[in-house]
Order: sequence, then structure tokens, then C-alpha cells
Amino acid sequence: MTVLELLQATTTYFAKKGVEQPRLSIEHLLADTLGKKRIELYLEFDRSLSEHELEPLREKVRRRAEGEPLQHLLGHWDFFGRTFKTDHRALIPRSETELLVETVLREFAICGESANRLVDVGTGSGVLAITFALERPGLEISAVDLSEDALTLARENAERLGVSDRIAFCRSDLLDQMEGPFHWVVANLPYIPTADLHVLQREVKFDPALALDGGKDGLTIVKRLIESVPAKIALNGLIALELGHGQAHEVSGIMAGKNYRDISIKKDYQGVERLLIARHG
Repeated sequence: MTVLELLQATTTYFAKKGVEQPRLSIEHLLADTLGKKRIELYLEFDRSLSEHELEPLREKVRRRAEGEPLQHLLGHWDFFGRTFKTDHRALIPRSETELLVETVLREFAICGESANRLVDVGTGSGVLAITFALERPGLEISAVDLSEDALTLARENAERLGVSDRIAFCRSDLLDQMEGPFHWVVANLPYIPTADLHVLQREVKFDPALALDGGKDGLTIVKRLIESVPAKIALNGLIALELGHGQAHEVSGIMAGKNYRDISIKKDYQGVERLLIARHG
């Protein structure tokens, strides 16, 4: 079987099994198996694949067809131009979260270097804390999560990317164990209503439930954070939240009643109102 024949046959198979982006999935899996970049496959369409090369791929194809996320099968995924380790211990990094990074980085440029304490609440695999550490070396960064498994993965990613000595990781229920004041509070918390968990896409169900379940209305944990931030944030400090579809205006109303100001809602690349930023005090 040639590279092209395998790509075509597996794309058809994945499509029948309901796999999202079937061609992209097999391209990633094959390139990873061969130790190549995806673009290099297009230069080797006529190359014959040996049994030695096909054997490790078959199991991954089977698992992908059953809905296991591509990112788990690869064991890594890119976020903001860097490669992070990914597995079942934490939420898979998603492209819409890069908007949160871009927005906060623009705010950094406005506020200057004196506002230098940042906490990443619900750090998961650590992509936010680590990205900010790499983009702004002068920041004092804390990363918290309730899951010890997630924190272990985040530490592994920080070690791989050379910033393990610049981020303080802490197991905490939101900000309970943290000492303020922080100038920046960033969070991508669980925001899916409990009743909706069973109708999620197959791939999302492989993420830990703790990283998905936002309580009855999807905002239980977000509301708790909003309540706790005033005691931990510096005057004029900024909070940036990633939210679910249709939640931004409700959260904006809640914050407006709790002395938050300069509240702004931003859309993601698909036009969904995904990000909310505000200041306190």
C-alpha cells in the first residue's frame, strides 16, 4: 500500500465511523508514525509502506475510529506556536483559547511591567501559564488546579519548555490557597451544564469530567471565581475568562453587579462570544 492509497482508504473508513476531519486525522497519525511533517507526505504519495511501518498505525486507526481524540493518540498538540504534551489528565488545548492569550498580551503592553503578578486558575495542561511565562519573562506566575493529575501534566509541560522554575504550581480550589494581590487573573474553567455532558461529541468525552462539568447552569464554578476574585486582585486588576456559547452576557451582568467595570466581550474566530475581560475596583 502506498502513502496515497492509505490516506484515501483510511479517510473513507474514518468518515463512515463519524470521525471529525477524517483526512486530517490520518495525515497526522501517519506523519507521526513515520516521524515526518504532514506536508512531507505530499511529496511521498507513491512511496510504499512496509509492514513494519503499518503495524503501529493500525491500533491508532482503530482507536481513532472509536472516537479517541487525535491529540491523545499523538500525545502532543500545538498551542500558540509551541508543542505541549496532551493526554487524558487534562483538557485538550483548543485554538479558541489562543484568543485569550492574544487579548491579555495586548493588555500587558498597555499596563507596563509594574503589573507583574498573574494567576492561571484551572491551569489544566498548563498552556496558559506556560505561554505567558514564555511571552513575558518578567511575570510572576502562579498556576492552580483542583486536579493533582492535571498539575502533574502541567509541570511536565513546563519542564519540557524550560519554564518550570518560573511558575509556582499549586493545588487549590480556585483561589482558596492563593495569596494576592494579583494583577491578572486568567481562567478557562468548566462551563458545560451537567445535563449536557452526555450529548457531547465523542472526542470531548475523553477529557476529564472535572474539566468539563460546570454545574447545573454551566456557570457554577465561574460564579464562584467571580465572587472570590475581589479579595485576591489588585486595584484595577484584570480578569479574563473563556466562556461557553451564550454565556457571556449573563456573566457580564453578574460582574456588573459586583463592582467589576470596563467589561468587554470578544468573539472567537467562529463568531462565538467566547471571551470576557473586566477590571475590578
